Amino acid sequence: MELLYSVKPLAAILVSFFVVPIIFSARSENVREAWTFVAAILKFAIVLSMLPFVLKGGEIAYTLAEVLPGLAIKFKVDAFGMLFALVSSSLWIVTSMYSIGYMRTLKEHGQTRYYACFALSLSATLGVAFAGNLLTLYLFYEMLSFATYPLVTHHQDREARSSGRKYITYILGASIGLVLPAMLVIYSQTGTFEFAPQGFMNGHFSQGAMAVLLLMFVFGFAKAGVMPFHSWLPAAMVAPTPVSALLHAVAVVKVGVFCVARVITGVFGTKMLATMGLGTLVCYVASFTIIVSSLIALSQDGLKRRLAFSTIGQLSYIILGVALLSPSGMTGGMLHIAMHAFGKITLFFCAGAIFAASGIKNISEMVGIGRRMPITMTAFLLGSLSVIGLPPLGGFISKWHLVIGTLESGQIFFLFVLLASSLLNAAYFLPISYKAFFCTDEEAMFEKKVDEVPTWCLVPLCITATCSVIFFFYPQPFLQLAKMTVSTIIGAPMP
Repeated sequence: MELLYSVKPLAAILVSFFVVPIIFSARSENVREAWTFVAAILKFAIVLSMLPFVLKGGEIAYTLAEVLPGLAIKFKVDAFGMLFALVSSSLWIVTSMYSIGYMRTLKEHGQTRYYACFALSLSATLGVAFAGNLLTLYLFYEMLSFATYPLVTHHQDREARSSGRKYITYILGASIGLVLPAMLVIYSQTGTFEFAPQGFMNGHFSQGAMAVLLLMFVFGFAKAGVMPFHSWLPAAMVAPTPVSALLHAVAVVKVGVFCVARVITGVFGTKMLATMGLGTLVCYVASFTIIVSSLIALSQDGLKRRLAFSTIGQLSYIILGVALLSPSGMTGGMLHIAMHAFGKITLFFCAGAIFAASGIKNISEMVGIGRRMPITMTAFLLGSLSVIGLPPLGGFISKWHLVIGTLESGQIFFLFVLLASSLLNAAYFLPISYKAFFCTDEEAMFEKKVDEVPTWCLVPLCITATCSVIFFFYPQPFLQLAKMTVSTIIGAPMP
């Protein structure tokens, strides 16, 4: 494997960091939003410039500083980090476009603070994606927590402050109370935080200690939304819809599952977890979250709350796939980071468009809305089909690999979990689209005139919905990056 030392990973991280003071000093909203686009496009361009080298099997590294002897803040761009970076940097562009239409349409206050925190959040997200060791991963994970707190509390009313307290209590409480102690114990016994293809803990801990430490990471990275550390996620829906899209599709929750996957593969190692049977333990935890969150989603009338509980379940698909420890399972889990991102962000964009156009938040009030907002609701249907995992949408590709992964590992129980949860996905998504388009004139609940949202809101949801279709026919480069990652982990080429 060829290793290239370059400042590009740090540059990609710092682009949005350095634009923050420019956003705060901008004298007009046009200038502020222009700089947001400049930073987003430049960040994506830098990430894209590293893609060809990574696809050839190379890695890009850069060490920023040595904190203590043997402990450095360092970055490494490998296939898995590149997959996540491509998702987050590309979706920041369309989310910025959507934010302009949404925030201006609703005349939201504090827009300068909003764009600045958004940019800071993307710096932290890429910091996690390109983290070269566990210390760097943890530092940027915590940076993301503080950067997104002002976004959750954006409205600054009682409900927003209460949701913000719950958000920061869960996220920080879990990471400081579980992840940090686990890291200290590991370092005291191994003397390193460096990721390795088969981990670095073999021979240092007993099976019981390994199980405890593994669960501390799974629950401690609370951004992954594993039950019972999930309550912050529905509460955070009080934030503006572009923030919800950031939380649920682009950055926060994907950072959580990315961290769990990175720890499973780079700290513990798949061979050791398979030998000790600990992967199955994580699979049962993830399966519980998948089924229970899907059942709760069925009872939610608020559209964003239904999407929130759907997200909780979909995140555990990713954890389940990686914890299956089979080639196809791990490939499906990693690929689902991208496929779910584009499908779910489409759904949140549509939810925001419906609210901006009509002021409606509840599903029961949306009967017949497809006649008034056909483009929005068609995109919603496509996003739903992708999250459910039906062709011809990208979500089918990742879920197909997950299903094959359960067969490869001989874990038939988890096959039934995936199939049952997909039926539940269909049960809580498809009726929304059906009632939106297929209802009698008497059933339709719209007496007032409702039109599609402005172009700045409409174009992004069309882009992400179209991408979800394209990824069914052409899942590259995400599929290739996922297979390259798994190939490195198992030490053999993927078919």
